[in-house]
Amino acid sequence: MDGFSGDEGIIVIAATNRADVLDPALLRPGRFDRKILVGRPDVKGREAILKVHAKNKPLADDVDLKLIAKQTPGFVGADLENLLNEAALLAARRDKKEIDFSDVYEAEDRVIAGPAKRDKVMSKHQRETVAYHEAGHAIIGLVLNEARTVHKVTIVPRGRAGGYAIMLPKEDEMIVSKKNFLDQIAGLMGGRAAEEIIFDQQSSGASNDFQQATQIARAMVTQYGMSDKLGQVQYEGDASIMPGQYAGNAPYSEKTADLIDEEVKRITGEAMKQAHEIIESHREQHEAIAKALLEFETLDEKQILSLFKTGKMPAANEDEFPSEKAATYEETKKAAEKKEAQKQEELENNQVVTFYPKKENNEE
Repeated sequence: MDGFSGDEGIIVIAATNRADVLDPALLRPGRFDRKILVGRPDVKGREAILKVHAKNKPLADDVDLKLIAKQTPGFVGADLENLLNEAALLAARRDKKEIDFSDVYEAEDRVIAGPAKRDKVMSKHQRETVAYHEAGHAIIGLVLNEARTVHKVTIVPRGRAGGYAIMLPKEDEMIVSKKNFLDQIAGLMGGRAAEEIIFDQQSSGASNDFQQATQIARAMVTQYGMSDKLGQVQYEGDASIMPGQYAGNAPYSEKTADLIDEEVKRITGEAMKQAHEIIESHREQHEAIAKALLEFETLDEKQILSLFKTGKMPAANEDEFPSEKAATYEETKKAAEKKEAQKQEELENNQVVTFYPKKENNEE
């Protein structure tokens, strides 16, 4: 970097995802001395990115980019581009001339969890286990709903998941409270808690839930100082690494490591106990959501809230076209053709015929 003979008007820019392992000599004044953090976009940034990638795509009137931005927290520019590209491919396969909301709705699921595996064979018991498992997540999310809302629950297999529940933050989170973290962990424990209560069993379906819960609990203890036993000290994370030290070398003793493990286990254990108590006290609502999942396979936010409050599905809307119900190209095409035929029939029935009487004396 010191070898430029003429350096006027030259700016050297570099990018990395691992600033923690850079040699300190690179960061000296006169070298890469200005750091600019490019984080994940907020809701306003996601909407602006979506507008850029939607420029050459024909969107139907029911596609609201602001709503999509709210439903995609954590997505970066590449994810949002992939989302609209996937929606365009789905619309093309369904022989549509415009991308409508059902295409975007399905594309979100594909980006998050992969394409649906409707030909996957599942026994009756496995299907019921998945339904009650996902309903358990939903119940915890509905009860502990200060920071997050239950956006969608499905038992349609995608990727390695037999089903999943999507919880969205009510607003972009720049900082997260201890209570919010604990609520998230309790929500992740809802699936296993439901299996234990309903079937008196433990299955491998909760493995990903435990992975996420452990990561959150460990971050609370080692990065955010949210443990009374370990105090307000950061044991892991970028700030705990000294210049020139590579990640992976634990900067604490074995005794501290044991305390960290104990605290992580305590937090997840208390969350599991809370999940058990919530599901036990809401058995009727849990049963209603699980049975609806077995019948309809996918429930959106409106349907879940209706089942939780009334025990019944909301009134059916003929204009609704759930993406999950159109599993194949043929089914989707038939549904689209039926909808188009209904619109055409309505137009013909509502035609207005205007009669212009013949005028005399060639008057116009």
